[in-house]
Amino acid sequence: MKIKCLVIDDERLAREYLKNYISKIPELELLGDFNSPLKVTELIKKGEVDLLFIDIQMPDITGVEFIKSLTNKPEVIFTTAYQEYALEGFNLSAIDYLLKPFSFERFFQAVNKVIDRFESKTGKSIQTQFPEPAQTTYAETYLTIRADRKFYKINFDDIKYIEGQKAYVSFHTSKKRITALASLKELEEALPKKQFIRIHKSYIVSVKEILSLEGNIIEVEDVKLPVGKIYKEDVMKVFGI
Repeated sequence: MKIKCLVIDDERLAREYLKNYISKIPELELLGDFNSPLKVTELIKKGEVDLLFIDIQMPDITGVEFIKSLTNKPEVIFTTAYQEYALEGFNLSAIDYLLKPFSFERFFQAVNKVIDRFESKTGKSIQTQFPEPAQTTYAETYLTIRADRKFYKINFDDIKYIEGQKAYVSFHTSKKRITALASLKELEEALPKKQFIRIHKSYIVSVKEILSLEGNIIEVEDVKLPVGKIYKEDVMKVFGI
């Protein structure tokens, strides 16, 4: 059984964040992501949506106002950066309230509440398994990471930068983006020091991919990444400063 869900948030990055999390739980089926609640009214009226991940503060209509307007309400998980809206959200019988930025573990807890409620409604068991931790091994020119029941061989030369996202790490490579449960600190210690540099608590970059440094911003291809204060001195050395 799949729980059909929608993501509604006016911020693109927030939608991408949620889509990434949703893709890791087999029991969730994402029907789409939207920047306004007004775009999904008909879909919800048809009863095709089981679960909404919805922001509260949006330009057209707030998430709370939108949920109040519905007669055929799906289950709701509010996502917002404003803690003061939590009580109002729960008064609307929302399953949970996720305060941004939230980790995958916190997201997973909320989804488990949805699964429990659906099991109670349908009388059917929905088995959900926490994603397996990544198993990483290192060779001279590449690393092998096991995630999502696959082995990925990631060549050091293909890595542009590595982004830490709470318990997850995303490898941004010239071929694809690979996300797995892993430790950025472990990667920093294991990767070749001459090829990679930690520039921020959330980023490791390939030295050869660095194009420029302006203030506290490093440019890697068409992406601009922040440089943390404690890493600035090491970054300056890359430029011979």
